[in-house]
Order: sequence, then structure tokens, then C-alpha cells
Amino acid sequence: MAGSARKTDTRTQQAYQTLKGLIMDNALKPSASYLETELAEMLGMSRTPVREATLQLESEGFLSIRPRHGITILPISIEDMQDIYDLLTELEPYAAEKVARDGLSEHGHSLLMSHVSAMDAALQANDLIAWAYADEAFHMDLVRLAGNARLSKVVATFWDQVHRARMATLTLRPKPMRSNEDHRRLVSFVQSGDWQAARNLHRDHRKNAKTMLVDLITHHNLNHL
Repeated sequence: MAGSARKTDTRTQQAYQTLKGLIMDNALKPSASYLETELAEMLGMSRTPVREATLQLESEGFLSIRPRHGITILPISIEDMQDIYDLLTELEPYAAEKVARDGLSEHGHSLLMSHVSAMDAALQANDLIAWAYADEAFHMDLVRLAGNARLSKVVATFWDQVHRARMATLTLRPKPMRSNEDHRRLVSFVQSGDWQAARNLHRDHRKNAKTMLVDLITHHNLNHL
């Protein structure tokens, strides 16, 4: 029985990760509806792990479940993006300040700069998708370096929820040269222990990101997606 339960848990996690990835990359279309049997067939699984996975994704705000009517992928919401970025604008600068106060290790510095280098290389190659993933890795590792597991978990959840909007607007925004420079300056401030400059720069960075994203969603009428 224990082995069977573990197998079910594993399949549920596989279904969860696969469905979440499809939603975040807009492969499962926002506002579209799917039957549980359709998703199970798509994943090559039975309905039970798919049902458990969709319940978890519903609790995270990715979809809604209507009994006997199927599963609807939730659209991008301007209000959600505003709320999430407001929180990121407080949480991420706090993380940057804490890392600057505690001291950035050599490993931490190398890790952050590896992401900056990856972002630079991505822009040189005009690979915006690679840039977006390197950018996300930079932000997540900066938060992890603050050493607060709960903070990392909360911020990761928020990043999951804005990923779809970021990918949908990736080719609509100006080439993010300034963003790369912000990251480079932030690492410098953190490394030197200038926590006030690090906090202020990162707060401005997050505010600018919010303004750009919301403006793009509004201008291009993407909130119906």
C-alpha cells in the first residue's frame, strides 16, 4: 500500500509539473476550457493524478475547476500583476538589503555574475527567451542568498504567476539593456555592502518592471488571454 501511495504521489507531481509548464508557457491557452479526460489523455496518465494536480494548480491561481463543466485556464489579470509586483517590490529589495548587510560570499558573487553574463550573451544573440530565464534565475538566486526559505518560497510562487505575462510580452518590450545594467550595478552594491543603494536600486527596478508589464498588457489588450 505504501509503495502504491508513493507511486500515486509521484504521478501527481509529474502531472502537476507538466500542466504547470504548459500553462506558464501558454501552450494551454488562457481562457480555454479542457475536460479532465482530455488532459489525462494529453499527459498519458489516468484521471486521478491529473485531478489532484489541477486541484493544486487551482489553489495557486492558474486555473478554475467547475464540476461537470471542466477546467478553465485563467486569463492574465492586470489586477493580479499589479498586486504581485507590489509585493515583489517590497520582498526582493529586502532580500538584496539582507544579502548586502550579511555579506556576499565569493560563491554568491560568481553565481549572480554568471546570470548577468548569460543575460548579456542572450541579448547579443537576440535570444529573448534565454534572457528571460537568465533574468529569472538571477532574481531567484538573489533571494535564496538572503537565507530565508519562507521568503524564497513566496517569491518563487509569485514569479510562477507572472511568468505567463512576461513571456507573452517578451517581444513587445524594448530590448532590456537597462535591465542588464541594473543587475550589474546591484551586484556591485551588494558586494560592497551598500545595502541602502542595493535596496533602492532594486525597488526602482521592480517598479519599472511593473509599469512596463502593465502598460504592455493594457496597450496590446492581453488581459483577455
